[in-house]
Amino acid sequence: MKYDLDTLRGDFFGGLTSMVVALPVSLGFGIASGMGPAAGLYGAIAVGFFAAVFGGTRSQISGPTAPMAVAMAVVITTHADTLPEALTVVLLAGLLQVLLGLSRIGRFVAYTPHVVVSGFMSGIGIIVIILQIMPFLGADSASGGVIGALRALPDALGNANTSALTIAVVTLVVGFLWPRRLSRYAPGPLVALVTGTLLGVLWLHDAPVIGEIPTGLPGLAWEMPAAGFLVTALQPALILALLGSVDSLLTSLVADSLTGQRHNPDRELIGQGIGNMVAGLFGALPGAGATMGTVINIRSGGTTRASGALRALLVLAVVLGLGRFAEPIPLAALAGVLMKVGWDIMDRRLLVRIHRLRSQHLVVMLVTLVLTVSVDLITAVAIGLIAGGLAHARQLERLELDSVISVPLLDRTFFGEDSELGTTDRFSARVGMVALRGSFTVSSANKLVSVIGAEIGDHEVVIFDFSGTTYIDDSAAMMIEQLIEVASRSDTACVVMALPDPVARTLEALDVLRGVPADRIVETRDEARVVAQEYLLA
Repeated sequence: MKYDLDTLRGDFFGGLTSMVVALPVSLGFGIASGMGPAAGLYGAIAVGFFAAVFGGTRSQISGPTAPMAVAMAVVITTHADTLPEALTVVLLAGLLQVLLGLSRIGRFVAYTPHVVVSGFMSGIGIIVIILQIMPFLGADSASGGVIGALRALPDALGNANTSALTIAVVTLVVGFLWPRRLSRYAPGPLVALVTGTLLGVLWLHDAPVIGEIPTGLPGLAWEMPAAGFLVTALQPALILALLGSVDSLLTSLVADSLTGQRHNPDRELIGQGIGNMVAGLFGALPGAGATMGTVINIRSGGTTRASGALRALLVLAVVLGLGRFAEPIPLAALAGVLMKVGWDIMDRRLLVRIHRLRSQHLVVMLVTLVLTVSVDLITAVAIGLIAGGLAHARQLERLELDSVISVPLLDRTFFGEDSELGTTDRFSARVGMVALRGSFTVSSANKLVSVIGAEIGDHEVVIFDFSGTTYIDDSAAMMIEQLIEVASRSDTACVVMALPDPVARTLEALDVLRGVPADRIVETRDEARVVAQEYLLA
């Protein structure tokens, strides 16, 4: 990829804008986790830098996220008695993420249906907007997530800070109205943030601001725990690793949808793991791919790994002494910026076509969206994937059933009029053929038995034609065994024809054909005709 001045400018603006937005978020997540505000900033540096350099998503921003902060709070209160023990869990979680990446598991996230990603994105956007209502009105952020914010809304409306509300509205309007053609030179979120900050600094002084930001570099905080603790730490470490991995890879899908690029999921897990291992060593809050920061980075012009690395270095600069320049930023200005970001995150391209979606896809998207907002990201994606898988299986069932041909073979046609069998009743069809075309999975297995099984007993011989079969899974293989058993109970002889090697290996592994004599497993239609004729004449 050619890296020129325009690319550098985009990466710098992307990193700068996402850094400014990340400061209060990182501080808040550090406090919420129980590790302290400084841990949030250190996490933004450690995870942000190493995940950008070693990760597999070019424009992704990584750092403390809400799911990881909540999970870390559980680790501290439930699984660890001291900070070094909690950091051991973080270190192990990072190591597990690296191992997941090396085992090439990450690529399976690419099979996430778009309606699930869309529901997740729109849900995140709604969450961002709702959570910013309180600082938008000049009130303190409410605990309890979305539900807590909605419960606190009546009091906040009745005691709104006029200065904060003015700053927030102006910031939001600037964010929406800033011309896209000028974003190349100055990204809209940054312009909106500067405008809101100037209002607070020069005129509306009573609006709440970010306030004091911790400074200074951390030292090595991890200590070797007792050997027994390493065993008990594996369970929370695995949960933390899986949570961070899913969070990061879903954010990578969001980045792909915005940039048109494709991420490397296995490399992304390795990068995230390295970042969290460093976080565990230096007392930082573990993190993952941050959807909000990633979208801000992309919308502000960030296109390469340099944007994520620059963002981490800018946070480092704040920690080393530049924090005083960010302290006067009004929280209302950040709320205005984040509300615009939440609006941008929502998948409006699909939402405006929601009335055109098939009913099963609409249900999957809405379930994912509602659970993202009302429960949590991981539950929403898990349920969404299950619902999406069921909808996909329903569609596959119809396609696979349409790929099955079950027909009677007239004796005169199949054996020939010159054959002894062909000279009998002209409508006699003692042989039937079941041709399986394409691939067959659990989706259609049960239906195939009921659809085909009733026809097998109408013949003295049934030929299973696998010449057009490309793939069968274990469920479909067991379905074939049931069909063979149906034939046996009906005193119908089975002939198996033209087994491809992959299909044969599956059937042999499960010993499906044990009820079929070896001489009735043939390669060609002519051989199947000979075997059927010998059986009928016997």
